[in-house]
Amino acid sequence: MREPTFRDFEAIHAVETAAFGRELEADIARRVREEGEVLAELVFEEAGEITGHIVMSRTTTDPPGRRIAALGPVAVRPDAQARGVGVTLCRAGIEAVKAAGAEAVVVLGHEAYYPRFGFSHAAAANIASPYAHLAAFMALELTPGALAGPVTVNYPRAFG
Repeated sequence: MREPTFRDFEAIHAVETAAFGRELEADIARRVREEGEVLAELVFEEAGEITGHIVMSRTTTDPPGRRIAALGPVAVRPDAQARGVGVTLCRAGIEAVKAAGAEAVVVLGHEAYYPRFGFSHAAAANIASPYAHLAAFMALELTPGALAGPVTVNYPRAFG
């Protein structure tokens, strides 16, 4: 696992597109990068080929100054799924944003997958977001009490 280089961007796009069966998530990852909103980005490599990718984005908050990261997209090439690549990427991504000073992470993702990392609907209860009404919206506190009070989380433009 490593940070991507410019040469990896085409392979990342292919992994994202293959994993989701569409280009929407690949385009989000590309736009987050182009907008300079990447907080952490990692690729998983096997036999010299990129088989997985994760991007963690900066968010803006109200009140300002809260350090909340957005996880996603995370993707694993279909032929590499069910081997722990996604779990490894998610754990490493969470640790990377924690090391960068994030107090919490939000995700819009599969309800059965993300709780294994500590994400929950309860942790997201005080968050206002365009996605907060969706069942797939969850949060993870990295600093105890970081999500105790109300906060509005605004994703990067790429998610719009």
